[in-house]
Formats: sequence, structure tokens, C-alpha cells
Amino acid sequence: MPGLLEQEMLRRYEGNPLITAADIPFTCNTVFNGSAVKLDDTYLLLLRVEGQHGYSLFALGRSANGYDFEMERFPVMAPCTEGPMQKYEDAGIEDPRVTVIEGTVYVVYTAFSGHGPVMALATTEDFLSFERLGIISEPGNKDGILFPRRINGRYARFDRPIGNDVGRIWLSFSEDLMHWGDSQALLSPRPGYWDSYRLGGSTVPIETEQGWLQIYHGVKMTSGGPIYRAGVLLLDLEDPTRVIGRSPIPVLSPRADYERVGDINNVVFPSASVVEPDGEVKVYYGAADTCICVATSTLEALIAIAREGT
Repeated sequence: MPGLLEQEMLRRYEGNPLITAADIPFTCNTVFNGSAVKLDDTYLLLLRVEGQHGYSLFALGRSANGYDFEMERFPVMAPCTEGPMQKYEDAGIEDPRVTVIEGTVYVVYTAFSGHGPVMALATTEDFLSFERLGIISEPGNKDGILFPRRINGRYARFDRPIGNDVGRIWLSFSEDLMHWGDSQALLSPRPGYWDSYRLGGSTVPIETEQGWLQIYHGVKMTSGGPIYRAGVLLLDLEDPTRVIGRSPIPVLSPRADYERVGDINNVVFPSASVVEPDGEVKVYYGAADTCICVATSTLEALIAIAREGT
């Protein structure tokens, strides 16, 4: 009979956690929610680090195999201290999501301040310096993720505004990446399920012949607090407002000690996926808001489980 950690669709890397606070060359409290891309055979992992001062900034790791990361000695992006973005980032920058569109690297991130969380957009050519383009949402919105290509001539993104204290996945569209609209509610919590309380987009959608495959996070509230799990979603390629399938069960749940105990207990939070030439999918995720981990599956298996539910 398989062990508890072997029962899920995503298989944890035996060397988890990949990155902890001890691996960061500068002083910090914790690390979580990194966004990975593979460019020219190098894995680049842009991750959120919380400094001991209490606010977050971004660090960068590089790897040749997707498992062993060497970290940059200093933060690569920190909250603005001057200029128009300063007042929106004075409580930190959080949860970067990296997408390459038509050869340009875009980073959607959460700018946090007394005004509340807003989504912001930046670009980079080397992951060491970033050009801020500005704010791309109203306050109370986060979990912004760009699709990797235009759909019917328009850019598309996931976002997660809070309405009536409920987090849902929405789709929004844009002609220029800065001005967004035609917003539509896509996915809501399911009463009685593992994602019954709140949910949001997590990884950049993967384009497959079957549709857009997206790994999302779902939350169930319990008497002991929230439990964050991961599921998968399949959307129509040319009409991503049409849901083809949604996994009835989670593909990853907090079971390992490093997922169950940390700054926030009982959290697996997928934040990036890399598809290898053989169809293997590396899914990078934050565990207990304390470390970065990776788990693997195949495109075929993830599509199949998404098709099992609606």
C-alpha cells in the first residue's frame, strides 16, 4: 500500500525543501511563492523573501537542473523608496508571477501599502533590474497571472478580486497590458469540497492541445484554520471563459512536515510550472509560507484529472 506522501498526483522531490531562509545570502525571516521559468536551459526562480523588518522583496535563484539553485547575493527587486510607485509599495512587494510573451519577460506582482493590495506590472531583461510599468488593478485584487500569448488579439490574465469576502478566479482582457476590462467571474469555491472557502490562480497557464491547463490553489476553512491545497483547471484555448474541466480532488495537499508547520501552517501554494521536453511538469510551490519546494507529474496525468470534474 502506498505511503501517505505517495498518494497524490504531484510527486514531491525527495530533496525538498529546495530553498529555505538559510539558503538566502542576506538576512531574512522566510521565503515563499517563487515564480520559475526556463530560459536557454537555465531555470530562473524569482521568489518572495520576507525580511526581518517585516516587508517583502524579491530574490533570484539560478539552476542548471531545476533542483539545485544558487542564489544572488542581494535582493534583485525591493519596494520603491521614491517616485510614483513608492506610496503603493511601502508595505512590500509580493508574489511575483513571470510570463514570457512575444520575447518579453513580464512580472505581475502585488504592491502592498495602506491602500491595500494592488496588482502591478514590470518587465526585465536580466532578472537583476526591473522596469515598473505601473498599477494594473483596483485595490483588493491580487494573484494576477498573464497568459503566455494573446487570445483573439488581446492579452488575458487571471486575477482574484475579493467580493463579499469571497475570493474567486476572474478573467480579464487588455489591448495593451495596462488597461484591463471585460472582466468575468470564472471559478468560485465549491461548497463541501476541498476548495470550499477561497481560491485563486497560481501558475502561468500551459498551452496544450486539450486546452489551457492551469494549476490553482484552493482553501478549505476548518476549526483549526485554513488548509491550502492545489488543483488543476482546463480551459478552452480560444475561449478561456469556458471551463472544460476542474479536478474534483486536490493534486497536492499539505502532508509533509515542511508543509504542515511554518509561519502559516498547512499550506501548499503552487506558484510556477515548467514543462520539460518529455512532458514532465515541474511544479514549484511555497510550503507553510516558509520554504520553496518542487513536485512533478506529467501533462497527460494533470489533463486527465482536470477532465474528471467540472
